[in-house]
Amino acid sequence: MTKLFWNALKVSPAVFAATFLAANSALAGEATEKVTSVTQLTQASQEIGQVTSVSQFSDVQPTDWAFQALQSLVERYGCIAGYPNGTYRGNRALTRYEFAAGLNACLDRVNELIATATADLVTKEDLATLQRLQEEFSAELATLRGRVDALEARTAELEANQFSTTTKLSGEAIFALSQVFGDQRAGGGDLESNTTFSNRVRLTLNTSFTGTDRLQTRLNSGNIVENNDVTGTRMTRLGFDGDNGNNVEIDKVNYAFNFGPARVKIDATGAELNENVNVFNPDFSSSGTGALSRFGRFSPIYRLGAGGAGLTLEFNPGGPLTLSAAYLAPNANDPADRNGIFDGANAIFGQIAFKPSKALNLGFTYARAYQNNIDGVNLTGSTGSSIAASSARRPFGNVASSSNNYGIQASFQPSDKLAVGGWVGYIDAKSEVGNQDADIWHWAANLAVKDFGREGNTLGLIFGQPPKLTGGSGVTRDSNTSYHLEGLYKIRLTDNIQVTPGLLVIFNPEHNDNNDTIYVGTLRTTFRF
Repeated sequence: MTKLFWNALKVSPAVFAATFLAANSALAGEATEKVTSVTQLTQASQEIGQVTSVSQFSDVQPTDWAFQALQSLVERYGCIAGYPNGTYRGNRALTRYEFAAGLNACLDRVNELIATATADLVTKEDLATLQRLQEEFSAELATLRGRVDALEARTAELEANQFSTTTKLSGEAIFALSQVFGDQRAGGGDLESNTTFSNRVRLTLNTSFTGTDRLQTRLNSGNIVENNDVTGTRMTRLGFDGDNGNNVEIDKVNYAFNFGPARVKIDATGAELNENVNVFNPDFSSSGTGALSRFGRFSPIYRLGAGGAGLTLEFNPGGPLTLSAAYLAPNANDPADRNGIFDGANAIFGQIAFKPSKALNLGFTYARAYQNNIDGVNLTGSTGSSIAASSARRPFGNVASSSNNYGIQASFQPSDKLAVGGWVGYIDAKSEVGNQDADIWHWAANLAVKDFGREGNTLGLIFGQPPKLTGGSGVTRDSNTSYHLEGLYKIRLTDNIQVTPGLLVIFNPEHNDNNDTIYVGTLRTTFRF
Protein backbone atom coordinates (compact mmCIF):
# COMPACT_ATOMS: atom_id res chain seq x y z
CA MET A 1 0.00 0.00 0.00
CA THR A 2 1.12 3.52 -0.62
CA LYS A 3 2.19 5.97 2.01
CA LEU A 4 -0.82 8.14 1.11
CA PHE A 5 -3.12 5.35 2.23
CA TRP A 6 -1.48 4.75 5.60
CA ASN A 7 -1.28 8.47 6.33
CA ALA A 8 -4.91 8.92 5.38
CA LEU A 9 -6.51 6.18 7.43
CA LYS A 10 -3.87 4.31 9.47
CA VAL A 11 -5.89 1.07 9.52
CA SER A 12 -5.30 -2.58 8.74
CA PRO A 13 -5.51 -3.82 5.15
CA ALA A 14 -8.91 -5.32 5.87
CA VAL A 15 -10.36 -1.95 6.96
CA PHE A 16 -8.73 -0.21 4.01
CA ALA A 17 -10.19 -2.68 1.53
CA ALA A 18 -13.70 -2.23 2.87
CA THR A 19 -13.45 1.55 3.32
CA PHE A 20 -11.94 2.90 0.14
CA LEU A 21 -14.25 0.80 -2.04
CA ALA A 22 -17.21 2.35 -0.24
CA ALA A 23 -16.17 5.84 -1.35
CA ASN A 24 -18.39 5.91 -4.37
CA SER A 25 -21.78 4.39 -3.63
CA ALA A 26 -22.63 3.75 -7.28
CA LEU A 27 -19.39 1.96 -8.07
CA ALA A 28 -19.33 0.02 -4.82
CA GLY A 29 -22.98 -0.81 -5.16
CA GLU A 30 -22.32 -2.40 -8.54
CA ALA A 31 -19.42 -4.45 -7.18
CA THR A 32 -21.37 -5.47 -4.11
CA GLU A 33 -24.35 -6.61 -6.14
CA LYS A 34 -22.08 -8.97 -8.08
CA VAL A 35 -20.10 -10.19 -5.14
CA THR A 36 -23.12 -10.97 -2.99
CA SER A 37 -24.41 -13.28 -5.69
CA VAL A 38 -21.64 -15.69 -4.75
CA THR A 39 -22.72 -18.26 -2.17
CA GLN A 40 -19.43 -18.15 -0.31
CA LEU A 41 -20.00 -14.51 0.66
CA THR A 42 -22.96 -15.58 2.74
CA GLN A 43 -20.89 -18.27 4.38
CA ALA A 44 -18.08 -15.84 5.15
CA SER A 45 -20.53 -13.33 6.64
CA GLN A 46 -21.95 -15.99 8.94
CA GLU A 47 -18.49 -16.78 10.31
CA ILE A 48 -17.72 -13.14 11.13
CA GLY A 49 -19.43 -11.19 13.87
CA GLN A 50 -19.97 -7.41 14.15
CA VAL A 51 -18.62 -5.55 17.18
CA THR A 52 -19.62 -2.30 18.82
CA SER A 53 -16.42 -1.61 20.74
CA VAL A 54 -12.79 -2.24 19.91
CA SER A 55 -12.35 -3.60 23.44
CA GLN A 56 -14.29 -6.68 22.32
CA PHE A 57 -11.22 -7.85 20.39
CA SER A 58 -9.08 -9.93 22.75
CA ASP A 59 -6.00 -9.60 20.52
CA VAL A 60 -6.13 -5.79 20.05
CA GLN A 61 -4.34 -3.71 22.69
CA PRO A 62 -4.24 0.09 23.22
CA THR A 63 -0.52 -0.06 22.43
CA ASP A 64 -1.10 -1.48 18.95
CA TRP A 65 -0.19 0.93 16.16
CA ALA A 66 -3.66 0.69 14.56
CA PHE A 67 -5.66 0.88 17.81
CA GLN A 68 -6.91 4.47 17.38
CA ALA A 69 -7.87 3.87 13.76
CA LEU A 70 -9.81 0.74 14.66
CA GLN A 71 -11.48 2.48 17.58
CA SER A 72 -12.54 5.36 15.37
CA LEU A 73 -13.97 3.15 12.65
CA VAL A 74 -15.84 0.94 15.11
CA GLU A 75 -17.41 3.86 16.95
CA ARG A 76 -18.03 6.10 13.92
CA TYR A 77 -19.02 3.58 11.25
CA GLY A 78 -19.78 0.34 13.10
CA CYS A 79 -18.64 -1.80 10.19
CA ILE A 80 -15.60 -3.56 11.64
CA ALA A 81 -16.06 -7.31 12.03
CA GLY A 82 -14.22 -9.92 14.06
CA TYR A 83 -14.26 -13.70 14.53
CA PRO A 84 -16.68 -15.62 16.75
CA ASN A 85 -13.92 -16.32 19.28
CA GLY A 86 -13.52 -12.58 19.95
CA THR A 87 -10.34 -11.96 17.94
CA TYR A 88 -9.59 -9.53 15.10
CA ARG A 89 -6.44 -11.16 13.64
CA GLY A 90 -5.16 -7.94 12.14
CA ASN A 91 -1.91 -9.48 10.94
CA ARG A 92 -3.35 -12.35 8.90
CA ALA A 93 -3.97 -12.24 5.16
CA LEU A 94 -7.49 -11.72 3.85
CA THR A 95 -9.36 -14.17 1.66
CA ARG A 96 -11.44 -12.76 -1.17
CA TYR A 97 -14.63 -13.74 0.64
CA GLU A 98 -13.64 -11.97 3.86
CA PHE A 99 -12.77 -8.96 1.72
CA ALA A 100 -16.22 -9.04 0.11
CA ALA A 101 -17.94 -9.45 3.47
CA GLY A 102 -16.11 -6.43 4.91
CA LEU A 103 -16.85 -4.40 1.79
CA ASN A 104 -20.54 -5.14 2.00
CA ALA A 105 -20.75 -4.23 5.69
CA CYS A 106 -18.95 -0.90 5.33
CA LEU A 107 -20.75 0.01 2.12
CA ASP A 108 -24.16 -0.42 3.72
CA ARG A 109 -23.12 1.57 6.77
CA VAL A 110 -21.59 4.50 4.86
CA ASN A 111 -24.56 4.72 2.51
CA GLU A 112 -26.87 4.69 5.52
CA LEU A 113 -24.96 7.54 7.15
CA ILE A 114 -24.97 9.56 3.93
CA ALA A 115 -28.67 8.97 3.42
CA THR A 116 -29.49 10.18 6.91
CA ALA A 117 -27.14 13.17 6.54
CA THR A 118 -25.27 12.41 9.74
CA ALA A 119 -22.61 15.03 9.22
CA ASP A 120 -20.94 14.42 12.56
CA LEU A 121 -19.94 10.94 11.46
CA VAL A 122 -19.16 11.34 7.76
CA THR A 123 -17.11 14.46 7.22
CA LYS A 124 -16.11 16.18 4.00
CA GLU A 125 -12.51 15.27 4.77
CA ASP A 126 -13.46 11.59 4.93
CA LEU A 127 -15.22 11.76 1.57
CA ALA A 128 -12.32 13.64 0.03
CA THR A 129 -9.88 11.04 1.28
CA LEU A 130 -12.04 8.25 -0.12
CA GLN A 131 -12.25 10.02 -3.47
CA ARG A 132 -8.46 10.37 -3.66
CA LEU A 133 -8.02 6.73 -2.79
CA GLN A 134 -10.56 5.74 -5.41
CA GLU A 135 -8.70 7.70 -8.05
CA GLU A 136 -5.33 6.32 -7.00
CA PHE A 137 -6.59 2.72 -7.03
CA SER A 138 -8.80 2.98 -10.12
CA ALA A 139 -6.79 0.27 -11.91
CA GLU A 140 -7.19 -2.13 -8.99
CA LEU A 141 -10.92 -1.42 -8.84
CA ALA A 142 -11.30 -2.19 -12.54
CA THR A 143 -9.39 -5.45 -12.05
CA LEU A 144 -11.62 -6.36 -9.14
CA ARG A 145 -14.77 -5.75 -11.18
CA GLY A 146 -13.41 -7.98 -13.92
CA ARG A 147 -12.60 -10.75 -11.49
CA VAL A 148 -16.05 -10.55 -9.90
CA ASP A 149 -17.68 -10.75 -13.36
CA ALA A 150 -15.56 -13.79 -14.22
CA LEU A 151 -16.35 -15.44 -10.89
CA GLU A 152 -20.05 -14.87 -11.37
CA ALA A 153 -19.91 -16.38 -14.85
CA ARG A 154 -18.04 -19.43 -13.61
CA THR A 155 -20.49 -19.88 -10.73
CA ALA A 156 -23.45 -19.70 -13.11
CA GLU A 157 -21.82 -22.30 -15.38
CA LEU A 158 -21.18 -24.66 -12.48
CA GLU A 159 -24.75 -24.31 -11.23
CA ALA A 160 -26.11 -25.01 -14.71
CA ASN A 161 -23.97 -28.13 -15.23
CA GLN A 162 -23.80 -29.58 -11.73
CA PHE A 163 -24.50 -33.27 -11.24
CA SER A 164 -27.28 -32.67 -8.72
CA THR A 165 -28.57 -29.91 -6.48
CA THR A 166 -28.64 -32.28 -3.51
CA THR A 167 -25.86 -34.80 -4.20
CA LYS A 168 -22.08 -34.53 -4.21
CA LEU A 169 -19.78 -37.12 -5.76
CA SER A 170 -16.39 -37.99 -4.26
CA GLY A 171 -13.98 -40.74 -5.09
CA GLU A 172 -10.88 -42.60 -3.98
CA ALA A 173 -8.58 -44.85 -6.02
CA ILE A 174 -5.74 -46.93 -4.58
CA PHE A 175 -2.84 -48.43 -6.50
CA ALA A 176 -0.92 -50.93 -4.37
CA LEU A 177 2.46 -52.52 -5.05
CA SER A 178 3.26 -55.20 -2.46
CA GLN A 179 5.72 -58.02 -1.75
CA VAL A 180 5.93 -60.54 1.09
CA PHE A 181 9.39 -61.65 2.31
CA GLY A 182 10.56 -64.40 4.65
CA ASP A 183 12.06 -67.87 4.78
CA GLN A 184 9.01 -69.84 5.82
CA ARG A 185 5.29 -69.25 6.07
CA ALA A 186 3.61 -69.52 9.47
CA GLY A 187 2.89 -73.16 10.26
CA GLY A 188 5.70 -74.46 8.09
CA GLY A 189 6.60 -74.68 4.43
CA ASP A 190 8.57 -72.37 2.19
CA LEU A 191 7.23 -68.87 1.77
CA GLU A 192 6.79 -68.39 -1.96
CA SER A 193 5.49 -64.97 -2.94
CA ASN A 194 5.38 -62.81 -6.04
CA THR A 195 5.27 -59.03 -6.29
CA THR A 196 1.68 -57.88 -6.78
CA PHE A 197 0.13 -54.76 -8.26
CA SER A 198 -3.55 -54.25 -7.53
CA ASN A 199 -6.21 -51.60 -7.05
CA ARG A 200 -9.31 -50.50 -5.21
CA VAL A 201 -11.74 -47.82 -6.38
CA ARG A 202 -14.61 -46.26 -4.42
CA LEU A 203 -17.17 -43.70 -5.54
CA THR A 204 -19.38 -42.11 -2.88
CA LEU A 205 -22.61 -40.21 -3.43
CA ASN A 206 -23.50 -37.98 -0.47
CA THR A 207 -27.02 -36.56 -0.65
CA SER A 208 -28.55 -34.00 1.70
CA PHE A 209 -32.22 -33.06 1.70
CA THR A 210 -32.27 -30.64 4.65
CA GLY A 211 -28.65 -29.48 4.94
CA THR A 212 -28.01 -31.41 8.17
CA ASP A 213 -28.88 -34.95 7.02
CA ARG A 214 -26.89 -37.25 4.74
CA LEU A 215 -27.76 -40.21 2.56
CA GLN A 216 -24.57 -42.08 1.63
CA THR A 217 -24.35 -44.55 -1.24
CA ARG A 218 -20.95 -46.07 -1.98
CA LEU A 219 -19.80 -48.05 -5.01
CA ASN A 220 -16.78 -50.29 -4.55
CA SER A 221 -14.55 -52.43 -6.75
CA GLY A 222 -11.13 -53.96 -6.19
CA ASN A 223 -8.78 -56.86 -6.79
CA ILE A 224 -6.45 -56.70 -3.76
CA VAL A 225 -6.08 -60.33 -2.69
CA GLU A 226 -5.59 -61.15 1.00
CA ASN A 227 -1.99 -62.27 1.54
CA ASN A 228 -2.68 -64.72 4.40
CA ASP A 229 -2.83 -67.68 1.99
CA VAL A 230 0.82 -66.96 1.17
CA THR A 231 2.08 -66.05 4.65
CA GLY A 232 0.00 -68.56 6.64
CA THR A 233 -1.27 -65.87 9.03
CA ARG A 234 -3.89 -63.12 8.97
CA MET A 235 -1.51 -60.92 10.98
CA THR A 236 0.06 -59.84 7.67
CA ARG A 237 -3.16 -58.60 6.05
CA LEU A 238 -3.25 -55.14 4.50
CA GLY A 239 -5.74 -52.60 5.80
CA PHE A 240 -7.29 -51.97 2.37
CA ASP A 241 -7.43 -55.49 0.90
CA GLY A 242 -10.53 -56.95 -0.71
CA ASP A 243 -11.09 -58.79 -3.97
CA ASN A 244 -14.38 -58.82 -5.86
CA GLY A 245 -12.79 -59.23 -9.28
CA ASN A 246 -13.08 -55.48 -9.92
CA ASN A 247 -16.83 -55.83 -10.25
CA VAL A 248 -18.72 -52.70 -9.24
CA GLU A 249 -20.89 -53.30 -6.18
CA ILE A 250 -22.92 -51.15 -3.82
CA ASP A 251 -21.17 -51.96 -0.55
CA LYS A 252 -22.54 -49.22 1.71
CA VAL A 253 -25.89 -47.44 2.07
CA ASN A 254 -26.83 -45.39 5.13
CA TYR A 255 -28.79 -42.34 6.23
CA ALA A 256 -27.77 -39.99 9.07
CA PHE A 257 -29.74 -37.15 10.64
CA ASN A 258 -30.02 -35.09 13.80
CA PHE A 259 -32.63 -35.98 16.39
CA GLY A 260 -32.55 -33.54 19.29
CA PRO A 261 -29.10 -33.74 20.92
CA ALA A 262 -28.28 -36.98 19.09
CA ARG A 263 -26.91 -37.88 15.69
CA VAL A 264 -28.68 -40.94 14.33
CA LYS A 265 -27.28 -43.18 11.61
CA ILE A 266 -29.20 -46.04 10.02
CA ASP A 267 -27.13 -48.47 7.96
CA ALA A 268 -29.00 -50.53 5.39
CA THR A 269 -25.85 -52.40 4.39
CA GLY A 270 -22.12 -52.14 4.94
CA ALA A 271 -22.39 -51.02 8.56
CA GLU A 272 -19.02 -50.49 10.26
CA LEU A 273 -18.46 -49.19 13.77
CA ASN A 274 -15.20 -47.58 12.70
CA GLU A 275 -17.15 -45.44 10.21
CA ASN A 276 -19.80 -44.45 12.76
CA VAL A 277 -17.91 -43.61 15.97
CA ASN A 278 -14.56 -42.22 17.09
CA VAL A 279 -11.79 -44.87 17.02
CA PHE A 280 -9.14 -42.55 18.59
CA ASN A 281 -6.53 -43.13 15.89
CA PRO A 282 -6.85 -40.10 13.58
CA ASP A 283 -3.56 -40.49 11.72
CA PHE A 284 -3.88 -44.21 10.95
CA SER A 285 -7.57 -45.22 10.88
CA SER A 286 -8.29 -44.58 7.19
CA SER A 287 -7.87 -47.52 4.81
CA GLY A 288 -6.78 -45.18 2.04
CA THR A 289 -4.47 -42.79 3.89
CA GLY A 290 -3.85 -44.41 7.28
CA ALA A 291 -1.93 -47.50 8.39
CA LEU A 292 -0.91 -50.00 5.72
CA SER A 293 -1.85 -53.01 7.87
CA ARG A 294 -5.27 -54.21 9.00
CA PHE A 295 -4.32 -54.42 12.68
CA GLY A 296 -2.60 -51.01 12.71
CA ARG A 297 -5.71 -49.02 11.77
CA PHE A 298 -7.68 -49.32 15.03
CA SER A 299 -8.65 -51.68 17.85
CA PRO A 300 -10.34 -54.94 16.72
CA ILE A 301 -13.35 -54.07 18.90
CA TYR A 302 -14.55 -51.74 16.12
CA ARG A 303 -14.72 -54.63 13.62
CA LEU A 304 -17.54 -56.47 15.45
CA GLY A 305 -20.84 -56.80 13.61
CA ALA A 306 -19.50 -55.34 10.37
CA GLY A 307 -21.03 -55.79 6.94
CA GLY A 308 -24.78 -55.68 7.42
CA ALA A 309 -27.43 -53.36 8.82
CA GLY A 310 -27.35 -51.35 12.00
CA LEU A 311 -28.40 -48.38 14.06
CA THR A 312 -25.93 -45.96 15.68
CA LEU A 313 -26.66 -43.05 18.00
CA GLU A 314 -24.19 -40.42 19.15
CA PHE A 315 -25.15 -37.99 21.87
CA ASN A 316 -23.32 -34.66 21.90
CA PRO A 317 -21.04 -35.55 18.97
CA GLY A 318 -17.98 -33.33 18.84
CA GLY A 319 -18.43 -32.21 22.45
CA PRO A 320 -16.12 -32.81 25.42
CA LEU A 321 -18.20 -35.84 26.43
CA THR A 322 -19.80 -38.00 23.74
CA LEU A 323 -21.93 -41.09 24.36
CA SER A 324 -22.30 -43.62 21.55
CA ALA A 325 -24.53 -46.67 21.25
CA ALA A 326 -25.03 -49.06 18.36
CA TYR A 327 -26.68 -52.31 17.33
CA LEU A 328 -25.35 -54.11 14.25
CA ALA A 329 -26.63 -57.28 12.58
CA PRO A 330 -24.47 -58.62 9.72
CA ASN A 331 -27.26 -60.85 8.28
CA ALA A 332 -30.23 -58.59 8.97
CA ASN A 333 -31.51 -59.02 5.40
CA ASP A 334 -31.73 -62.85 5.61
CA PRO A 335 -35.10 -64.23 6.83
CA ALA A 336 -33.76 -67.78 7.28
CA ASP A 337 -33.38 -69.45 10.64
CA ARG A 338 -30.56 -68.08 12.86
CA ASN A 339 -30.39 -64.92 10.78
CA GLY A 340 -32.31 -61.67 10.57
CA ILE A 341 -32.06 -58.65 12.85
CA PHE A 342 -32.36 -60.39 16.21
CA ASP A 343 -31.89 -64.13 15.71
CA GLY A 344 -28.57 -64.03 13.87
CA ALA A 345 -25.08 -62.70 14.57
CA ASN A 346 -25.10 -59.27 16.18
CA ALA A 347 -23.11 -56.75 18.18
CA ILE A 348 -24.36 -54.41 20.92
CA PHE A 349 -21.93 -51.53 21.34
CA GLY A 350 -21.45 -48.65 23.81
CA GLN A 351 -18.73 -46.05 24.18
CA ILE A 352 -17.87 -42.99 26.24
CA ALA A 353 -15.55 -40.53 24.52
CA PHE A 354 -13.96 -38.04 26.90
CA LYS A 355 -12.04 -35.04 25.60
CA PRO A 356 -10.71 -33.07 28.59
CA SER A 357 -8.62 -30.85 26.29
CA LYS A 358 -7.99 -30.25 22.62
CA ALA A 359 -4.84 -32.37 22.79
CA LEU A 360 -6.17 -35.39 24.74
CA ASN A 361 -8.93 -37.77 23.70
CA LEU A 362 -9.93 -40.87 25.70
CA GLY A 363 -12.36 -43.67 24.90
CA PHE A 364 -13.92 -46.37 27.09
CA THR A 365 -15.67 -49.04 25.06
CA TYR A 366 -17.79 -52.15 25.62
CA ALA A 367 -19.37 -54.51 23.11
CA ARG A 368 -21.43 -57.66 23.52
CA ALA A 369 -21.19 -59.86 20.43
CA TYR A 370 -22.81 -63.08 19.28
CA GLN A 371 -21.56 -65.05 16.26
CA ASN A 372 -22.70 -68.34 14.75
CA ASN A 373 -21.12 -70.62 12.19
CA ILE A 374 -23.23 -69.47 9.26
CA ASP A 375 -20.71 -66.85 8.14
CA GLY A 376 -17.94 -68.19 10.36
CA VAL A 377 -16.86 -67.14 13.85
CA ASN A 378 -14.33 -64.31 13.87
CA LEU A 379 -13.93 -62.73 17.31
CA THR A 380 -10.91 -60.58 16.40
CA GLY A 381 -11.78 -59.19 12.97
CA SER A 382 -9.05 -61.29 11.29
CA THR A 383 -6.20 -59.56 13.09
CA GLY A 384 -4.84 -62.15 15.57
CA SER A 385 -3.87 -65.82 15.68
CA SER A 386 -6.11 -67.85 13.42
CA ILE A 387 -4.62 -71.04 11.94
CA ALA A 388 -4.65 -73.33 14.98
CA ALA A 389 -7.73 -75.36 15.92
CA SER A 390 -7.92 -73.18 19.04
CA SER A 391 -6.92 -69.57 18.27
CA ALA A 392 -7.89 -66.01 19.14
CA ARG A 393 -10.07 -65.84 16.04
CA ARG A 394 -11.96 -69.05 16.88
CA PRO A 395 -10.98 -70.30 20.34
CA PHE A 396 -13.68 -73.02 20.29
CA GLY A 397 -13.57 -73.77 16.58
CA ASN A 398 -16.30 -72.67 14.21
CA VAL A 399 -19.17 -73.00 16.69
CA ALA A 400 -21.57 -70.38 18.01
CA SER A 401 -19.76 -68.07 20.42
CA SER A 402 -20.51 -64.99 22.47
CA SER A 403 -18.05 -62.44 23.80
CA ASN A 404 -17.79 -59.49 26.13
CA ASN A 405 -15.31 -57.01 24.65
CA TYR A 406 -13.64 -54.21 26.59
CA GLY A 407 -11.41 -51.48 25.23
CA ILE A 408 -9.54 -48.39 26.36
CA GLN A 409 -8.26 -46.08 23.63
CA ALA A 410 -6.34 -42.82 23.76
CA SER A 411 -4.82 -40.22 21.46
CA PHE A 412 -2.61 -37.35 22.57
CA GLN A 413 -1.26 -34.52 20.43
CA PRO A 414 1.12 -32.35 22.48
CA SER A 415 1.94 -30.19 19.44
CA ASP A 416 0.98 -29.70 15.81
CA LYS A 417 3.96 -31.82 14.79
CA LEU A 418 3.62 -34.81 17.12
CA ALA A 419 0.86 -37.25 18.02
CA VAL A 420 0.85 -40.45 20.04
CA GLY A 421 -1.91 -42.95 20.65
CA GLY A 422 -2.85 -46.53 21.29
CA TRP A 423 -5.27 -49.00 22.78
CA VAL A 424 -5.58 -52.06 24.98
CA GLY A 425 -8.37 -54.58 24.64
CA TYR A 426 -9.67 -57.68 26.41
CA ILE A 427 -12.12 -60.28 25.11
CA ASP A 428 -14.00 -62.66 27.45
CA ALA A 429 -15.39 -65.31 25.10
CA LYS A 430 -17.70 -68.28 25.76
CA SER A 431 -18.84 -71.20 23.66
CA GLU A 432 -22.61 -71.44 23.15
CA VAL A 433 -22.50 -75.22 22.77
CA GLY A 434 -20.25 -76.25 25.66
CA ASN A 435 -18.60 -75.05 28.86
CA GLN A 436 -15.53 -73.58 27.24
CA ASP A 437 -14.36 -70.03 27.79
CA ALA A 438 -11.35 -68.01 26.61
CA ASP A 439 -9.37 -64.90 27.50
CA ILE A 440 -7.93 -62.83 24.64
CA TRP A 441 -5.73 -59.72 24.92
CA HIS A 442 -4.40 -57.21 22.39
CA TRP A 443 -2.70 -53.82 22.51
CA ALA A 444 -0.88 -51.31 20.33
CA ALA A 445 0.88 -47.95 20.49
CA ASN A 446 1.63 -45.54 17.66
CA LEU A 447 3.57 -42.39 16.90
CA ALA A 448 2.98 -39.82 14.15
CA VAL A 449 5.56 -37.13 13.30
CA LYS A 450 3.85 -34.58 11.09
CA ASP A 451 5.47 -32.33 8.47
CA PHE A 452 8.48 -34.66 8.60
CA GLY A 453 10.84 -33.72 5.79
CA ARG A 454 8.19 -31.62 4.08
CA GLU A 455 4.96 -29.89 4.98
CA GLY A 456 2.04 -32.30 4.76
CA ASN A 457 4.14 -35.47 5.09
CA THR A 458 3.81 -37.82 8.08
CA LEU A 459 6.23 -40.38 9.47
CA GLY A 460 4.39 -43.16 11.31
CA LEU A 461 5.39 -45.98 13.63
CA ILE A 462 3.05 -48.65 15.03
CA PHE A 463 4.01 -51.37 17.53
CA GLY A 464 1.76 -53.82 19.28
CA GLN A 465 0.56 -57.31 20.09
CA PRO A 466 -2.16 -58.74 17.83
CA PRO A 467 -5.00 -60.58 19.62
CA LYS A 468 -3.59 -63.46 21.65
CA LEU A 469 -5.39 -66.35 23.34
CA THR A 470 -3.90 -66.13 26.83
CA GLY A 471 -6.07 -68.54 28.84
CA GLY A 472 -9.44 -70.08 29.54
CA SER A 473 -10.96 -73.51 30.03
CA GLY A 474 -11.14 -76.19 27.37
CA VAL A 475 -8.85 -74.25 25.01
CA THR A 476 -5.19 -74.30 24.04
CA ARG A 477 -3.64 -70.94 24.70
CA ASP A 478 -1.06 -69.34 22.41
CA SER A 479 2.35 -70.47 23.61
CA ASN A 480 4.41 -67.38 22.73
CA THR A 481 3.83 -63.75 21.73
CA SER A 482 3.70 -62.16 18.31
CA TYR A 483 4.74 -58.55 17.84
CA HIS A 484 3.55 -56.20 15.13
CA LEU A 485 6.01 -53.52 13.96
CA GLU A 486 5.04 -51.16 11.17
CA GLY A 487 6.83 -48.15 9.74
CA LEU A 488 5.38 -45.92 7.04
CA TYR A 489 5.96 -42.53 5.48
CA LYS A 490 2.96 -40.68 4.05
CA ILE A 491 4.10 -38.34 1.28
CA ARG A 492 1.59 -35.73 0.13
CA LEU A 493 2.40 -34.96 -3.48
CA THR A 494 -0.66 -32.73 -3.90
CA ASP A 495 -3.89 -32.13 -2.00
CA ASN A 496 -5.36 -35.10 -3.92
CA ILE A 497 -2.44 -37.53 -4.26
CA GLN A 498 -0.62 -39.33 -1.45
CA VAL A 499 2.14 -41.92 -1.77
CA THR A 500 2.86 -44.17 1.22
CA PRO A 501 5.82 -46.56 1.29
CA GLY A 502 6.04 -48.81 4.33
CA LEU A 503 7.24 -52.04 5.88
CA LEU A 504 5.27 -54.42 8.12
CA VAL A 505 7.22 -56.89 10.28
CA ILE A 506 5.57 -59.73 12.20
CA PHE A 507 7.78 -61.34 14.82
CA ASN A 508 6.81 -64.87 15.97
CA PRO A 509 3.77 -65.09 13.66
CA GLU A 510 0.70 -66.79 15.12
CA HIS A 511 2.20 -66.29 18.61
CA ASN A 512 4.65 -69.10 17.94
CA ASP A 513 8.39 -68.48 18.14
CA ASN A 514 9.00 -71.52 15.93
CA ASN A 515 7.69 -69.45 13.03
CA ASP A 516 10.14 -67.23 11.16
CA THR A 517 9.74 -63.47 10.99
CA ILE A 518 7.63 -62.33 8.02
CA TYR A 519 8.01 -58.99 6.21
CA VAL A 520 5.50 -57.20 3.99
CA GLY A 521 6.73 -54.27 1.91
CA THR A 522 4.05 -52.05 0.38
CA LEU A 523 3.86 -48.92 -1.76
CA ARG A 524 0.36 -47.45 -1.70
CA THR A 525 -0.67 -44.52 -3.91
CA THR A 526 -4.00 -42.91 -3.10
CA PHE A 527 -5.91 -40.55 -5.39
CA ARG A 528 -8.83 -38.60 -3.97
CA PHE A 529 -11.24 -36.46 -5.96
